[in-house]
Amino acid sequence: MMNPLKQKLFLNNRHKHFHLPFENAYQSLNHIKMASVKQQWPDTTIKNTEQELAQTLSALTIPEPDIKETVGIAVGSRGIDHLQVVVKQCITFLKDKGYDPFIIPAMGSHGGATPEGQRHVLKTFGITEETMKVPILADMATLQIGEYPPNIPVHFSQTANHADHIVVINRIKSHTKFHAPLESGLCKMLCIGLGKAAGASEYHLKAVSHGFSWIESIAQMIIQKHSVLFGLALIENQYGQLAHIEAISGSEIPDREKQLLVKAKQLMPSIPFDGLDVLIIDEIGKNISGIGMDSNITGRHRDIIGDFFDWPHVKRIFVRGLSSHTNGNANGIGLADVVTSQCVESIDFEKTYMNALTALSPEKATIPLFFDTDKDCLAVCLHTIGLKQATSIRMVWIQNTAQLNQFMISEGLKNELYDKKFLSRTSDWETIKFDETNKLIEFYPFNTSIIE
Repeated sequence: MMNPLKQKLFLNNRHKHFHLPFENAYQSLNHIKMASVKQQWPDTTIKNTEQELAQTLSALTIPEPDIKETVGIAVGSRGIDHLQVVVKQCITFLKDKGYDPFIIPAMGSHGGATPEGQRHVLKTFGITEETMKVPILADMATLQIGEYPPNIPVHFSQTANHADHIVVINRIKSHTKFHAPLESGLCKMLCIGLGKAAGASEYHLKAVSHGFSWIESIAQMIIQKHSVLFGLALIENQYGQLAHIEAISGSEIPDREKQLLVKAKQLMPSIPFDGLDVLIIDEIGKNISGIGMDSNITGRHRDIIGDFFDWPHVKRIFVRGLSSHTNGNANGIGLADVVTSQCVESIDFEKTYMNALTALSPEKATIPLFFDTDKDCLAVCLHTIGLKQATSIRMVWIQNTAQLNQFMISEGLKNELYDKKFLSRTSDWETIKFDETNKLIEFYPFNTSIIE
């Protein structure tokens, strides 16, 4: 790992005050106009999370224990709408049934693959021993509970194995690395999340040759060998808000999750323009996507298992920074073309490298070209797509890949805007501006009134 001294020397010897000979690109920046737009989808947001959760939990058939039996509640590393509320209410439900619940971080190697790091990840979501009123057992020990052919050892959290029962809580969504009947959700959490760092590393290693088709079989093995009381499947809509909560009995998880993945994909947002010259992303991070920026949104992926270049076919991606909740984990930064020096300075290389190496994806931890100012970064993007008139540049500016209901578009997309009935312009066209340090003057927060 890069030690702090070497990291400091690396950053201090970068190209400060390096003059970029891209005068035409800088001139174009002075003439690019952008406006804020708003996507409006049907409102599928759950109005009362507590009530919806109570209803689905009450429909479960689980035994009331004769003695106090322990339940390990598996919680992952993703920022999910109302996650704190869901976990807290699940704990209350189990206590009322006579169980003795506790929390297990189920996040593979995330959080730097340390107990302290994984506790901290949960803390960023408001999940602590103080707020949840139960212990958080955050060790990394595993044991092998079986083997899946060809020669895949099945690792399982030692703490989870010692519990009388397991409950898993996770969001169902498309995975960023592969597409299959089961992708990111409860089964993956049972395998990789509760496999801790050892399991996550082993499974990704085998996936190079065998893909991820084993997820269902290994999840089934765990369900057969251990008492999985139920799973709480969460689906978010295009606004990043909870649209579906469902409690699923342990034995029914794999089959039901396949059906819910179809629903999750239908509710997934997208950038409604294809053939983009530049995509500006304010922040990337583990709380947003496992690879910092969701490749299902950017259409770009680099991985030994498979690369792809898909809608919206972006020529250049410019990332401005890391999210405050990612705690320095910049996994996925290698999918960008240009980033700011500030973004690089905030990287925790140990966490980032651990995550990328466990997933066998060093590409995603590769540092792109980086410059001190937004203006230089954008000039590089414009220069490297070839000379174009400012009015024809096709640029989109988003906060992150999880927030797509409001964003900015350049004038080059103006004609297509009027063909999209679900998309409305909410500001006038304005030339992009920079402050005295050549940092972009952000358009956030958006004006939400539709003017056109």
